[in-house]
Amino acid sequence: MKKNVETFIGCEAEYEDAKMVLFGAPFDSTTSFRPGARFGPSAIRHESFGLEMYSIYQDKDLKDIPVFDSGDLELCFGSSESALSDIEAHTGQILKDRKLPIMIGGEHLVTLGAVRAVWKNYPDLHIIHFDAHADLRDDYLGATLSHACVLRRCHELVGDGRIHQFCIRSGEKNEFEFAGGHTDLHPFHFEGLKEVVEWLIEAKAPVYFTIDLDCLDPAAFPGTGTPEAGGVTFLQLFDAICEVCRTNVVGADINELAPMLDASGVSTATACKVLRELLLALGE
Repeated sequence: MKKNVETFIGCEAEYEDAKMVLFGAPFDSTTSFRPGARFGPSAIRHESFGLEMYSIYQDKDLKDIPVFDSGDLELCFGSSESALSDIEAHTGQILKDRKLPIMIGGEHLVTLGAVRAVWKNYPDLHIIHFDAHADLRDDYLGATLSHACVLRRCHELVGDGRIHQFCIRSGEKNEFEFAGGHTDLHPFHFEGLKEVVEWLIEAKAPVYFTIDLDCLDPAAFPGTGTPEAGGVTFLQLFDAICEVCRTNVVGADINELAPMLDASGVSTATACKVLRELLLALGE
């Protein structure tokens, strides 16, 4: 793999030396409300240079962690399955080379491509999911490959009791009924996260960690396609990220920044900081 021309700040390692590989999945063809998440990965890279590499929150510096940024994938906007296949192949190559894949979306459907690759390597996979939305619809307007269905498709891979959902505050009634019998759903906040993490550590379970940034309160993060009133603060999300990163995380992503929907730039700046803290927390 070749290093991207413009990398996320501090992610300057050579591929052979890197422990983590960052890549973008600029896809938003199934967005159900406001499009624009395809521009999230490039905006996060560009605006990251307004950050320091050092985090006072964790007393860690990105210059001390070897991360390779392979840039954005060139995805087919006319075919969700084609895009997912490309994401799966790229994630699979990273895993084959014994490195940790970190993806920047894009709409949330891109998670399915990465999870497919990770699940093939870790069939006992668990998923920790932060989101405002349950994403458990069987279809959205007849489409089974939609960002509104992504966790339902993931469930078809990993099975019952292996998806742990937090901050959920929106969805159809039948999504919550499905969750009641098939997933571990925690509405509104992060209550129960510590107990889930302790159980996963004890079980030595591999974990895929997906963060839909609309779990944040839209008062602080309006630049997303489907904002939902309520939500958590940046500091609550930061604490939760550090908690999850105590588990055996074998893949991760952040998604659903639509930068042009927040002209102030605050949403993009927040997404950059979330990614920096995720990389540093995983860098242990």
